[in-house]
Amino acid sequence: MATSNNDVVYMDNNATTMVAPEVVEAMMPYIEDYYGNPSSMHTFGGQVGAAVKQARQQVATLLGADPEEITFTSCGTESDSTAILSALRTFPEKRHIITTRVEHPAVKSLAENLQAVCGHKYRVTRLKVDSEGLLDLAEYEAALSDETAIVSVMWANNETGVIYPVEKMAKMAKERGILFHTDAVQAVGKLPINLKELDIDFLSMSGHKLHAPKGVGVLYVKRGTLFIPFLTGGHQESGRRGGTENVASIVGLGRACDLASEKMEEENSRVKMLRDKLENGLLTTIPKAILNGNKEQRLPNTTNVSFEYVEGEAILLHMNRYNICASSGSACTSGSLEPSHVLRAMGVPFTAAHGSIRFSLSIYNTEDEVDFILDKMPAIIESLRQMSPFWAGEK
Repeated sequence: MATSNNDVVYMDNNATTMVAPEVVEAMMPYIEDYYGNPSSMHTFGGQVGAAVKQARQQVATLLGADPEEITFTSCGTESDSTAILSALRTFPEKRHIITTRVEHPAVKSLAENLQAVCGHKYRVTRLKVDSEGLLDLAEYEAALSDETAIVSVMWANNETGVIYPVEKMAKMAKERGILFHTDAVQAVGKLPINLKELDIDFLSMSGHKLHAPKGVGVLYVKRGTLFIPFLTGGHQESGRRGGTENVASIVGLGRACDLASEKMEEENSRVKMLRDKLENGLLTTIPKAILNGNKEQRLPNTTNVSFEYVEGEAILLHMNRYNICASSGSACTSGSLEPSHVLRAMGVPFTAAHGSIRFSLSIYNTEDEVDFILDKMPAIIESLRQMSPFWAGEK
């Protein structure tokens, strides 16, 4: 395996994905030739509007939704904020939000900011997870109340890949007349979704997680759900989101949704096989390696492994020498190293939480790449542990 700049072993697909060649091909005419405004009355703009309409249908098909329920946004974060803030504005007398302790910052930070800015106006329940990252539905049921405006629970965790029972949770919320939102950014394209059969009111997705470009996302709003826009302005997106459409990226997202549907079986077979080979190899060849998250109830492409007594950032720096790309479960904030809030919520030991690495694969990964990582990782971890005084005590 060569290690030139042009030969990167990329296993950080939960952070962002390569734009698929087919997606680039679909986008280029709307960058170079068909540059009209899709809202224009003339034919030149009208053909661009037709391309946006087609992309809306492609997204709807992947989600099992109607095209009229699809609103294009700039990203998953905008979609998350729009859904939650719409619910709070639609039902101003309801001031309770239910979410989890392991949400993406797009939801986690919004809930924190609502409490910080609005004082005691909003009450937020953050559901706990167990050591495998799983939720307790009894705790969830007890938290639902007449004061709850919206529940926001991610479909699959971005760090561990753990899948949450959003179908059942949405049904429980509906029975109480409560709106339900899911951040499905990591789930779309990896798991089959049919929103026509579910009680989900809002769903967020992001293009760059399924081989479309950055800067385009979707908010699904179930037909009949009361809705107040976050971005107001023109009449774009049927009045649900002002601003001229990002046409080329929208077209790319539509094509990416077609590809995701075609490749979903591969995601759940070949990609899963590669993930399992990588994971099993790391756990069997490296002492004190720990799997984070439930082994069965998770995405087919994601594994999160902690290597005790070493720092995640140091591991990534050594991996980078071989052009291996992954993510750490730790983050350097304000000069102090803090472990991931997800791993803290799961109760992962301090000695392991700091040394967590997330590998997230895609259909573009190969078995040769897995073998290359398995060849390099034991020596990387061993060299770092030799510098750790804590590891000396363990040995």
